[in-house]
Amino acid sequence: MGAAGSKLEKALGDQFPEGERYFGFENFGNTCYCNSVLQALYFCVPFREQLLEYYTSNKSVADAEENLMTCLADLFSQISSQKKKTGVIAPKRFVQRLKKQNELFRSYMHQDAHEFLNYLLNEVVDILEKEAKATKTEHKTSSSSSSPEKIANGPKAPLANGVHKEPVVTWVHNIFQGILTNETRCLRCETVTARDETFLDLSLDIEQNSSITSCLKNFSSTETLHSEDKFFCDKCCSLQEAQKRMKIKKPPHILVIHLKRFKYMEQLGRYKKLSYRVVFPLELKLSNTVEPYTDVEYSLFAVVVHVGSGPNHGHYVSLVKSHNHWLFFDDENVEMIEESAVQTFFGSSQEYSSNTDHGYILFYESLGPTK
Repeated sequence: MGAAGSKLEKALGDQFPEGERYFGFENFGNTCYCNSVLQALYFCVPFREQLLEYYTSNKSVADAEENLMTCLADLFSQISSQKKKTGVIAPKRFVQRLKKQNELFRSYMHQDAHEFLNYLLNEVVDILEKEAKATKTEHKTSSSSSSPEKIANGPKAPLANGVHKEPVVTWVHNIFQGILTNETRCLRCETVTARDETFLDLSLDIEQNSSITSCLKNFSSTETLHSEDKFFCDKCCSLQEAQKRMKIKKPPHILVIHLKRFKYMEQLGRYKKLSYRVVFPLELKLSNTVEPYTDVEYSLFAVVVHVGSGPNHGHYVSLVKSHNHWLFFDDENVEMIEESAVQTFFGSSQEYSSNTDHGYILFYESLGPTK
């Protein structure tokens, strides 16, 4: 990597961003799924900043228990504090912890980068929620011991099952979480029932020669529920035909889009990779949102790419935009690429093509406030 690293430094020259580090990751036998996602997350600036802040505030705690988040924070800190600008780092401790915690990632088989991203973000959320609850309990204990008169009359209101659960909003939620609203309109009484649900990423069905915009339109398109799929309308007190649609009620700050490239084929009895050409723009306008978010603009900053013709084998690499330069990360190797090279990862317009490098997970950052 020494030569490749110096080549990258030469390519950037005076434009090498102040304080930035570009390090490849060693591969521990099919850990490219992990390396590619970690690079995308490292260059997701709000995520990196929060994790490094977490590392700084927790490293003084001597008896801090090791978990996946402390290993990730340690890795990010190692990268950002390197004296050299480029090189290779072995994310050994993180990978060991991941395999220890989840048997799904223990084998040397080809893993799914999207499953890993989901697992990692949910794991970080769980750790932050547990820590927030523990801190709350400590505060309650200290305040109740210092002022016993406050609890002399018992709690003011009875709590359901003795527990009052308030959802903890972590910084992961502030960065990645959006809200979808599932609207169902009864075709008999016209009553609209809306149910909100949160998401950390959007999984989109894809079609040949399409675009992210058309995939998002399909995601939000109206579906009619009839026959066996009728909807139970509370107002009519019976099953009725209805129209259902999904809208984005609150767009996230960082929008993660997962393209469903692996589809189960009934006739084959197995999964098949869809190499469809799906255009993902560098600037994305998100419509189909609920007021007051009419159109939210996003900018692409990372792409996790699946290389290979099938779902059970292949390789993952990532493209990252950092300080207006595009970089290509392939395990230990890091090189600069032209912005125009991003479009070579859209997919193939013909089914059998020699190009097997296809965009799989897209990371977009909001250009304006999403709150």
